[in-house]
Amino acid sequence: MGSSSSPEVCINDVLTDDELRAILAKLHADKEKELFGLVCKRWLHLQSTERRKLCARAGPHMLRKMAVRFTRLHELDLSQSVSRSFYPGVTDSDLSVIASSFSCLRVLDLQNCKSITDAGIAAIGCGLSSLQSLDVSYCRKLTDKGLSAVAEGCHDLRILHLAGCKFVTDALFQALSKNCHCLEELCLLGCTYVTDRGLIVLVEGCRNIKHLDISKCINVGDIGICNLSQACSSSLKTLKLLDCRKIGNESILSLAKFCKNLETLVVGGCQDISDESIKSLAAACSQSLKHLRMDWCLNVSDSSLSCILSECRNLVALDIGCCEEVTDSAFQGIGSNGFELRVKVLKVSSCPKITVAGIGLILQLCSSLEYLDVRSCPHITKALCDEAGLQFPQYCKVNFTGSLAEPDVLI
Repeated sequence: MGSSSSPEVCINDVLTDDELRAILAKLHADKEKELFGLVCKRWLHLQSTERRKLCARAGPHMLRKMAVRFTRLHELDLSQSVSRSFYPGVTDSDLSVIASSFSCLRVLDLQNCKSITDAGIAAIGCGLSSLQSLDVSYCRKLTDKGLSAVAEGCHDLRILHLAGCKFVTDALFQALSKNCHCLEELCLLGCTYVTDRGLIVLVEGCRNIKHLDISKCINVGDIGICNLSQACSSSLKTLKLLDCRKIGNESILSLAKFCKNLETLVVGGCQDISDESIKSLAAACSQSLKHLRMDWCLNVSDSSLSCILSECRNLVALDIGCCEEVTDSAFQGIGSNGFELRVKVLKVSSCPKITVAGIGLILQLCSSLEYLDVRSCPHITKALCDEAGLQFPQYCKVNFTGSLAEPDVLI
């Protein structure tokens, strides 16, 4: 019999674009998707048009080319790091190109892009109506004017990060409250012109806030937090109030009364907070509270700490650094309710009345501990722990004298 050979068939002649897209959809690793695009020009084109996320450093000319190639991009990261920024970085001209060319964009990260101004960010508000997340942290030239344009044009905005935007005032919240009813996450770290009045206006229209960071907003006090806790009672999960010196027991009692789903609370440096309110919070949020930071709360003592450890069954991180009145007694009897502590991070730095005996009590009830900070505790040293025969969990890191640059799940 004579031999016969089958005609060669090219895979591109057999597979349709939809079938190739189905193959691409099954590739999850970024490297695999990049290799897919190296097969041929057709596959590269499909890979480009299906790409949803991109991190880039580009000027207007390159951005226009990217817009042609990545036609369905959802996420664009143009952020710069503080230590490795470049000049001039992203400019208003770049933002104009983005606003006119990336119509599907939902997430835009411009953190540390310090050259952009209100003109550029207003273009984003006018051009990207589908935008859901915007990070302009440390873009220090921005004011209420440009950011209000974003609020007016991006009604589906859910995440807004404004950390370090020092010119932001209460005036912005009128636009957010009126237009952005889906807002869930707002970071105002260091926005010192924000006051109680601004928070009150904000929550009149934004009642679905889940995560709010107003750390170092020194003009926010109990009135603003009480209004927030009532308006966002069912949604609020994270509240950060670091160094908000006007916050007192009234705020914490209001959170305890209304916010039963609170998972993270940072009140470090709020020195007017005392045992009374913390015990109420522990009882009210016993099932939900996971992260609690209250370093430098000088009026907090054993009674409230014991209450937290006894009642908050899902607590995984606790910082009581510089709470000078806390003693070993806070850890006694916490196992009487029959459950084991789930704490993974415990910080007791600069607590002079806590000793090795107190740490021993914690270790008896907590096998999940991963990080323990005992810096500047005169009665807790490595030598004293070894002498007492303390057995730390296998993967637990104990910081006796280390630097401040340690893992911090609370910030």
